Order: sequence, then C-alpha cells, then structure tokens
Amino acid sequence: MKLLFDTHLLLWAAIRPDRLPPIARGLIEDAGNDILFSAASIWEVSIKKALGRPDFQVDSRLFRQGLLGAGYNELPITSAHAVAINNLPSLHKDPFDRLLIAQAMVEDLYLVTADPLVGRYPGPIRLV
Repeated sequence: MKLLFDTHLLLWAAIRPDRLPPIARGLIEDAGNDILFSAASIWEVSIKKALGRPDFQVDSRLFRQGLLGAGYNELPITSAHAVAINNLPSLHKDPFDRLLIAQAMVEDLYLVTADPLVGRYPGPIRLV
C-alpha cells in the first residue's frame, strides 16, 4: 500500500519515535507498504523553522536525507496537486496540510495523519 505521511508523523518518526502512534509505527514497519513524504513537508519544516516555531527546530536538509536513508520515497509537488486544492472544502486553513490532502487524492495514496481535523476531509485519509 502507498502511504503519504504528514509532516508531524514524519518528524516524530525521525526525531521523537516515542510520540509516534502505534498504528503509524506498524504501517512504517510493514515491508509491504511504500512510505512516501512530500516535498511540501520539507518546505513546511524549512519555513516554520525560519519563523522560530519550537516544534520545527530541525535542519530540513538533514531531515530529508534521513527520510531518504530510511527508505521513504519523495513525492514532488506538481501543478495538478495545486489545482486539486480548489476542490477541497474549507475545513482546515493550513496550506501544507491542504496540499498533502490534494496530493493523496491526485496520486491515489492514503494520507496518514494524527490530526483529527485533517481526518475530517473526504478521500483517502487514514487517521492514526
């Protein structure tokens, strides 16, 4: 199964594995799953670190290298993803989360998240 993990789950998996929900850990450990991260997550970490957010104090370059080294695959952002955002209801204002939702829809992936607000969106979302 192809799974796109949201930014917080990726950060927890890389830096704070004790915060990773057991279901998410099981999905990562299942060799039958293809775990993806979005370029949007790297962008989000870079921007929020620059803004001084305490929950995003990680070097985005090292974060990306770590994800690739762990065997995760990178999903680039395309214009089709940007256009798909127009079809989303206004449940959530975070542009990074909205882009991840659109990517999951366009690419026919499951978006894995621990955010209950993101979990309210229709489509291929797995709340853990």
